[in-house]
Amino acid sequence: MADIWPILETAGRPPDGWQGWPEGKHFSLVLTHDVETQAGHDKCRRVMDLEESLGFRSLFNFVPERYNVSPELRREMAARGFEIGVHGLVHDGRLFASRRTFEARTPRINDYLRMWKAEGFRSPSMRRNLQWIGELDIEYDLSTFDTDPFEPESSGVRTIFPFVITDPSTGKSYVELPYTLPQDSTLFVIFCQHSSTIWKKKVDWIAAKGGMALINTHPDYMACDERLPKSHMLYPAVFYGRFLQYVRDRYGESMWHALPRQVSRYCRSVHEAGVRVSPKGSREPAAQMPQISTALPSLTGKRVLMIVFSVYPGDPRVRRAAEAVIEAGGHVDVLCLEHDGAPKVESVRGVNVIRAPVRRMRARKGRYMMEYISFWTWALGHAATQQFKRRYSVVHVHNMPDFLVFSAIIPKLCGAKIILDLHDPMPEMYMTKYSVQYEDRQIRLLRYLEKKSISFADLGITPNIAFRNLFVQRSCLSEKMHIVMNSPQETLFRIDEDAETRTMKRYDGQFRLMYHGLIVERHGLDTAVRAVAKLREHVPGISFNVFGPGDSFVDRFVKLVDELAVGDLVTYHGPVPLEEISRRVHNADLGIIPNRRSPFTEINFPTRIFEYLSVAKPLVVPRTRGIQDYFDESSILYFNANDIDDLARVIVYAYEHPDEMAEMVKRGREIYNRHRWSIQKRQYVDLVRDLVTAEN
Repeated sequence: MADIWPILETAGRPPDGWQGWPEGKHFSLVLTHDVETQAGHDKCRRVMDLEESLGFRSLFNFVPERYNVSPELRREMAARGFEIGVHGLVHDGRLFASRRTFEARTPRINDYLRMWKAEGFRSPSMRRNLQWIGELDIEYDLSTFDTDPFEPESSGVRTIFPFVITDPSTGKSYVELPYTLPQDSTLFVIFCQHSSTIWKKKVDWIAAKGGMALINTHPDYMACDERLPKSHMLYPAVFYGRFLQYVRDRYGESMWHALPRQVSRYCRSVHEAGVRVSPKGSREPAAQMPQISTALPSLTGKRVLMIVFSVYPGDPRVRRAAEAVIEAGGHVDVLCLEHDGAPKVESVRGVNVIRAPVRRMRARKGRYMMEYISFWTWALGHAATQQFKRRYSVVHVHNMPDFLVFSAIIPKLCGAKIILDLHDPMPEMYMTKYSVQYEDRQIRLLRYLEKKSISFADLGITPNIAFRNLFVQRSCLSEKMHIVMNSPQETLFRIDEDAETRTMKRYDGQFRLMYHGLIVERHGLDTAVRAVAKLREHVPGISFNVFGPGDSFVDRFVKLVDELAVGDLVTYHGPVPLEEISRRVHNADLGIIPNRRSPFTEINFPTRIFEYLSVAKPLVVPRTRGIQDYFDESSILYFNANDIDDLARVIVYAYEHPDEMAEMVKRGREIYNRHRWSIQKRQYVDLVRDLVTAEN
């Protein structure tokens, strides 16, 4: 049996014409769980926490009519980025006992698939009839394996690649995703293994073959505490955790970690390009398959309208989202502000841009409100007019302000789905900018508008954990709010070939500090300048380069540089293009994010963190909740916000310990790599696709 399990060598042969996984990844990793009992159901959150702590997400398959499947748990799973599937109906082993039984149960299984918005199915005990399974309303199935002679139906499909099964009489098809790593019940319950060695051996083989490492585990059999389980039917969950850590540490960026629905969509796109793999591993000649660079689901034929009180393409978050829709095959129109020299209507990288005769001003808060209302009125009319011309599937509205979402009322009445993208929480931003209190009248009004705006939208997205928690706490249900992080454009911010292995170097006796971003009071440039002034004698060759636009604080910043007589150390370059920022980040020795502590900065996650880490540069950040949700003390360099002396101390530490900084950057980059834009982009397009395909 050693020649067929756990590795069947012939299963590693790729399909003819196979050109690999998205973005040149070496192999794919897919995590799935079958939840067979109420006890397993009640352990799901702990399994989710374990996976999330290591940067993974997975599929949980529930048995609909065997135990109580909590709607709250399902909503939480969806909100946290996990996937839900259907695992039979009652788990009695009789689903395929007869055609009559299968036909009697099919409508109820399909009802649960629709109710749970599930795309996939797995048959209990891997008992299956692949032709009958194709009659379910599914995109993919997981009821097979490459090789596993210990299953009730022991015949495997003999391939470690997904494949498409088509009914020739109807043309209906689905994707089959075989599990290719032994089940946990086989290893730890039947064979009583005391480590995940067999998993590691198999995943190494799959990685070498470029296949799909799909694992099926059961929370029912996991002992989630630290004690040695007393029952032989349980195994320590730490075995699973160690395996995940092994895969993450060994393969990192070289693997494509994806949910089953993502692999299914990718496989369909490959199949449509002409490459086929049969269940027995035989191949049929196919036309040359085009290189597929991403696993984005198709938005072909879908029209998206974006509304933003900002300039385009100057707002990076809006630009990334718009270009992601274009890349997925959709069409995008953007309604935005005018700016100097830009035409009223133009096409920017395939995005149709329409600019309002409204210009954003640096003015008093009352003037801002007038500009908001003016733009809202213009957007309301244009959204209505464009809806009748274009028939939008989705209107994606970007705050600020929150109430801008109501400009999409006509498209919504015509059936368009509405996304509210909460770049920032307006109450906290307003409190920070104008020094007002949480219970002041204007803040209460902003909280009311926030709640009504989110209620009007079909889906909300926001850039970080702290923001999402805040919105869920006071304004919406958890399943309605999703995270799409502000990760930098990877074509601009990418690592030098040898940057990860080299330590910090001080060329020609220089130690270059850098800040880029808005020059406003809440960003603490005065704290940074005062800290640099203290270091003239302690850090030879220190310099501080500052880039970005600003408000009236720019004059105060320049004046402070003169007052402290540090004009030879501190240089303000003004606003520069993002391409220039990328070049300057590469030349910096240390990035500085000196934010003051405020209601907004306490929960904000600056995009600049990822911009420095993307090119393997160390940086100093304030110790705030929005950043600590992602980074611990070993992966980023913290200082106490508002503390000039502590910031100066930390800069000196970075200067004197370049090797430690290099190690810290490596750990920080591991976190960045789990949130890079290629991953966030897929998540965003998945959300759009799920929204437009959901039943009204």
